[in-house]
This record gives sequence, structure tokens and C-alpha cells, in this order.
Amino acid sequence: MDERKPGQQLRELLQLLRRLAVKPPAKLRTWQLTAVSAAVGLVVAAVAIAAAGPWDSSGQRTAERELAASREAGGGTDHAGGEGHGVPDVAPSAPSVLAGLGRSARTAPDSGGPRLADVLRPLLADKRLGPERSAVVVDVATGKRLYARGSGQALTPASTTKIATAVAALSALGPEHRLTTKTVVEPDSRNVVLVGGGDPTLTARGEGRYVADSASLRELADDTAKALKKRGADQDVSLSYDISRYSGPPQHPIGPNENIAPVSALMADEGRLDSSSSGPAPRTAEPARDAAHNFANLLRERGIGIKADPESGRAAKGADELARTQSPPLSALVERMLTHSDNDIAEALARETAVDGGEPASFKGGSKAVRARLDKLGLPLDGAVFADGSGLDRDDRLTAKLLAALLKRASGPGRPELRSVVTGLPVAGFTGTLVDRYPDASVGTGVVRAKTGTLTGVNSLAGTVVDADGRLLAFAFMTTGTTDPQGAQSTLDAMASALAARGA
Repeated sequence: MDERKPGQQLRELLQLLRRLAVKPPAKLRTWQLTAVSAAVGLVVAAVAIAAAGPWDSSGQRTAERELAASREAGGGTDHAGGEGHGVPDVAPSAPSVLAGLGRSARTAPDSGGPRLADVLRPLLADKRLGPERSAVVVDVATGKRLYARGSGQALTPASTTKIATAVAALSALGPEHRLTTKTVVEPDSRNVVLVGGGDPTLTARGEGRYVADSASLRELADDTAKALKKRGADQDVSLSYDISRYSGPPQHPIGPNENIAPVSALMADEGRLDSSSSGPAPRTAEPARDAAHNFANLLRERGIGIKADPESGRAAKGADELARTQSPPLSALVERMLTHSDNDIAEALARETAVDGGEPASFKGGSKAVRARLDKLGLPLDGAVFADGSGLDRDDRLTAKLLAALLKRASGPGRPELRSVVTGLPVAGFTGTLVDRYPDASVGTGVVRAKTGTLTGVNSLAGTVVDADGRLLAFAFMTTGTTDPQGAQSTLDAMASALAARGA
């Protein structure tokens, strides 16, 4: 009988499979790699409950399955593609969701208290962290706080803000909500309007990552052209574009930046001017105009006679719909946002939360709506400031207590509609913004799931981890005033790994 702890078995298996992923045998075919990596998904689903567990039909999406076939430098593999983005019809019970490593979450021994403090205290005292630092660790099953230091101190959260944005959007709109881009035509006219629906992932590309699952400007052009020809209105067509769904300044307060495009209800491929789908990239200054011009060219290729270049306008209330294309469900957008720390999606989700809450779909309206949704959930908002939805704004303030509470709420059995907040978190050493931060030998590799937060002088890490006794823990570590970003990241990673190693 193998007497190794299950956590040790998991780590050894993950290390073996990662070596196969990096340098697979020459004759190992793609389907074999997929089969091997699917086993990783099953193990992680059974052991790293935060990664997936029995929460939904697709478990961990395709994160571990795709890793065996491909690792994208700087981005990793997230959870795009595949079916089953929804939530289960019946919420699973707490024991079935939270039990880990064959041990009931209700009977798992308490590994917190002084011993956990003794482990975290010297790490939190590391000089590479800034002068302001805070930390919280919570047992998800019991709600018991296992460790806290400065938990109520509101600090700059950077991109961990996206956890709050995700919870607010999912709570307001539901995991199956989709963003719709459509074309309409005014009655008895040839005045076509391309109406932006707030989907930054709308794509004009014919191939590439995410294309198969994203709303397609090309398919919208196909359907629009067919509808116009059926009406006998395919020539002398005027085209305009409607971006009235959003209001307020489109430019983020940080100004033009490769990390985010001007926020618009209409854009294609997040306004990227290269072939990338995540990470920094050159951005257009006019995403709506560029998307509309691209659409006009697509219509021309399909035999539609466009009289002139499209101009900004508004769709008439009585306009007839010609065609529509819809984004993946909100659960998938949340996963993509969290895995890659996607700022464009984050700001769109904040605005969509504002639309649902009757607020202006602007930076200010989104911030007000996000706060209102979180307050409705009864979350601790003392000191919280939501200046934007992405965390790029240094005026944002969150507490470690709030971040841990958000993760606890999303991880528990009572809110299955929030589950993609957890399944979208990067997997240590495997996906997204954590793909290169955990070495093979780290105890946290493949077990820690966490959202990173990084600005100059700001480093944060918040997520979930299954400890050596199979308990699901939610944690939040924050620090500001750092001068050694790499050192600060290493220390935060070490803290998360320390939680994974803890047990009875």
C-alpha cells in the first residue's frame, strides 16, 4: 500500500506529466497526450477541489487537458472552448464539493492556529514585501479564519480587483448571460446599423485562439448579407454603428496603454493591432470605428454595395433586426478574464453590471453597480473603493478580508452561479499569469489556484488551495510599496505553497 500522502502523490504525478508536456516521446500522438492530460484533470478535480471538483459538467474546463499539447509562453492555457459553461441543475452538497483526498471536510483536522501563524509570520516579514502588507486565510468548509494580519486594511489590490468584478457580474447577470452584437435596418430603408453589445471578445479573425468559440464579425456579415439580399436591399446601402450602450469617457484613467483599449460597446479582438489574444499589445485608439470599417469590408466581400465608409449613429427604436452574433456565456468570459487578467473583459463586465443595475454604463456607473451587488451579497465592504473593474486604477482599494470572502462565497456550495470565479483562477505552474511562477519542485504547483495583482510597487495574490489534509482554503495576500517585484512575487508564492504543505 502506498503510504505517501495524497498531496505528495499529486505533486509527483503533476511533475511527471509536465515533463511529458514539455518533451513528449516522439511517437506520442495528440490524442494520447490529451488522454494523459485528461488524467491530470481528473486527479486535480478530485484533489484540488478549488480547481473544479463536481461543480459542473466540464470540471476544470480544458486547462490541464490542453497543457499536455501546448503551453503558451506568457499566457498559458485557460478554460476557453468546450461545452458545459453553465452550472449544475442542482447545487452539490457541501461535503461533495469540499471533501478532498478521501477525507470529509467536516472531519478534517484543524491545521490552523499557532502552527500556521508560525509558518506564515516569517514569510510575511520578508523585507522584499512592501511596508504595508496584509493576509487572510479562511477554511472554506467551516468559514473559520485560520490566519489574519491587517485583514481590514484597505490596500491597492491591482488585478485582484477582477475577482470582485467577476462576482458582481455573475451575481447580477447569471453564468449563462451572453453579450449580443447585431445589425438592424430602419423600416423601408437601406440604412443598416451595426449595434455594439459590449462584447470585447467579438472577433474579426478567420482563425486563431478563441475564434471558434467567440462571436464572429464574419458570421454576422454572412447573415446580414443574406438578410439584405432576401429583402432585395443589397445595393446602395448606408452603414453606421451604434455604441450608445456605454457612456462616459472611453479612455481608462491610466491613458493610452497596451494593457487596455478604449472602452467601447463595439470593438473587435479587443482593439488589438496584432494577432495576440491575451497580454499587452498595440491597441487602436478608435475600436468602434475600426470594427465598423472591418465589417463594411466584410459586407462588400459578400456582394453588398456600401455607399460610403460607416459613421457613428444610433439605431432607430423601430428598426428591424437583420442578424446577431453572441458571445460565449458569461461564465466563460469570467474564466478568460481571470486566467489572463484581461482588462478589456473586466471593464466590459463592470459596465454590463451597471446596465443591469440601472446605472450609467461608465467607469463611475460600473463602480457603483459592482459595489451595490457585493453589498447585496452581504460581503464586507468597509474601506473598499471600486475606481474601475480591472484594477489598473491605483485609486482602487480592497481588503484582504473582502478578497477572501469573495473567494469563499464563490467556492462554497450555496452559490454555484459563481463557480467560474474559482475555475477561472490561474493554476500554479500551469496556466495564465501563474504559468511561469511556480517551479516543478514547488509544493504549490498544480495545487494553488490564484489571481495575481501587479502594479509598480504593488503585489497581491488571492485564491484557493487544498492543504495536505484535503481542506479547501481561501487566501488573500496583499502588499504595497514593494521595490523588488520579482522578490515580492516569490514570497507571495511561497506563502501560498506553505498553505498547500500544511496538514495535521
